[in-house]
Amino acid sequence: MSKTNSGRFFEDYTVGDVIRHAVPRTVAEGERALYTALYPQRFALHSSDAFALWCGLDGSPMDDLITFHTVFGKTVPDISLNAVANLGYAEGRFLQPVFPGDTLRSESQVIGVKQNSNGKSGVVWVRTTGINQSDEAVLSYVRWVMVRKKDAAAPAPDTVIPDLTDAVSPTDLVVPEGLNFDDYDFGLAGEPHRASDYAIEERIDHVDGVTIEEAEHMLATRLWQNTAKVHFDATHREDGKRLIYGGHIISLARALSFNGLANAQCIAAINGGAHVNPCFAGDTVRAWSEVLDRADLAPGIAALRLRLVATRGAAFALRDENGKYLPEVLLDLDYWALMPA
Repeated sequence: MSKTNSGRFFEDYTVGDVIRHAVPRTVAEGERALYTALYPQRFALHSSDAFALWCGLDGSPMDDLITFHTVFGKTVPDISLNAVANLGYAEGRFLQPVFPGDTLRSESQVIGVKQNSNGKSGVVWVRTTGINQSDEAVLSYVRWVMVRKKDAAAPAPDTVIPDLTDAVSPTDLVVPEGLNFDDYDFGLAGEPHRASDYAIEERIDHVDGVTIEEAEHMLATRLWQNTAKVHFDATHREDGKRLIYGGHIISLARALSFNGLANAQCIAAINGGAHVNPCFAGDTVRAWSEVLDRADLAPGIAALRLRLVATRGAAFALRDENGKYLPEVLLDLDYWALMPA
């Protein structure tokens, strides 16, 4: 019997299965420093203990996407080691902050399967929960991934497509315990804009761009322990290229969004998202945002629902005249962010 893990293939998933992922990971200040080195992240709440104390927290929490990447990375050997591509996200909720010293692990439940018409692959939906050392959930989200079949002749399973909500309701958004913006310093945060300063349907060009290097992508995938073959192994794709991890694009776009949304301090939910086109080393990523909605959550605290689009091209490019995503579009992400009302 083989002692090594070749990963699950599409025919290995059954709706209802619960997978406990190895290996728990304790996050520390090193992750924060490396995250800042990889992405031009400047959100004050995740950069300064003093700023976080002024906002009612016990210290600066880890960037929300550090939590996401860590929880996600745990799932890769069981969910997407043999993936063709990670396709999308829904119903993501950040349930409580993660602080240096916390230990995270992940569990996933298979909630849907659908074989593709080519018979060589299929789509698997899972709901993943990130859990801390006190057995408290810190993050929950659904993602779906296209996975190769090991045996093309294996019978197709009964199709089950989960019924997912279009967006997390504002009433289900979690405001971290103690968070308040009564003593918020807009000067130190970087911009004067409150949630009420943004208009629904307003679009913001985040101006800056970042060219992706092969070395930084490889460092990122190792940091998050993301072992998907399409990211690590240049021989795994016919074109001989390593596919840039989709989460790398999310973090780059979120970091670029600081210019225009510096006070969108916390990600409260991921309503939906799609990795629209592949990204490779040498591509230059730019970003723009559209304001979709606004909700008041607590005294002085509001949430903006934002569409974050990462592209290789001009600002505000998204779809062609037929409604198809343009080839320059890399990411279309819908999320809620907490900020001063």
